[in-house]
Amino acid sequence: MTLRSVPAEERGERPDRLYELPPIDTRDLMAQRSRWQHLWGLPAVRKALILVGLVLLWEGAARYQGNPLMLPGASATVRALWDGLFAGPLLARIGVSLSVLIKGYALGSLLALGLTTLAVSTRIGRDLLTTLTSMFSPLPAIALLPLALLWFGLGEASLIFVLIHSVLWAMAVNIHAGFQGVSETLRMAGRNYGLRGLRYVALILIPAALPSLLAGLRIGWAFAWRTLIAAELVFGASSGGGGLGWYIFQNRNELYTDKVFAGLVVVIVIGLLVENLIFDTFERLTVRRWGMVRGQ
Repeated sequence: MTLRSVPAEERGERPDRLYELPPIDTRDLMAQRSRWQHLWGLPAVRKALILVGLVLLWEGAARYQGNPLMLPGASATVRALWDGLFAGPLLARIGVSLSVLIKGYALGSLLALGLTTLAVSTRIGRDLLTTLTSMFSPLPAIALLPLALLWFGLGEASLIFVLIHSVLWAMAVNIHAGFQGVSETLRMAGRNYGLRGLRYVALILIPAALPSLLAGLRIGWAFAWRTLIAAELVFGASSGGGGLGWYIFQNRNELYTDKVFAGLVVVIVIGLLVENLIFDTFERLTVRRWGMVRGQ
């Protein structure tokens, strides 16, 4: 007796229905995945996750060492930061530092723009910029602090002088490189319209070299901020007062390590805020929107 399989058609069944699975609704799954992809695409979310990871590593290292005098944890630093802001002098120290920083940064930026304008306008200006940047750009700004104290005394002018030096040469190099990279077509268009001198720089070179100008502003800000904190460590020790750097130095002498870390956290937070709220916003509204640089 031979056994044979009966085809599905003879049994009255549809072959395409034998192994058919019930339909799966993937709309919720795709919607959830889309939300996660949208969140992960935000730079602020990625940066926040990085910061959370660093804080967890910091807290873990502090607990592992078990010596708050050497390495206080993140929780102890937050308490010291809270006390310093609302019951201590930290807020006033921050105000002093930012006031000096804005003055020195603004003056250094204006001088850098003026020097580069002279450099693109005349040959002697170009030679002057090249010579001065070669001489003073490698010179650390903090090395001029003793001379600044001798020339200007124990006052705000000494710190502003040091800040101008830290901002001027780095910004001048970046701005001049941006001006040199402007296409000849734009230059000829400006000259055909009769633009000369400051009008030529303001209407042709600055808009075309805006990415390099923004990069110079960022570099100048970073140099100015770290130079100010370093200068206040010395300047504050000399005068008995000062800004955020003096707050860090004073608490280090008194072995309040949690307050030292609180001051360092403030330095980092101010740097992050300026970078993300000011420079990134300005870049997004200008050079990225205009297609001058590729977006993230």
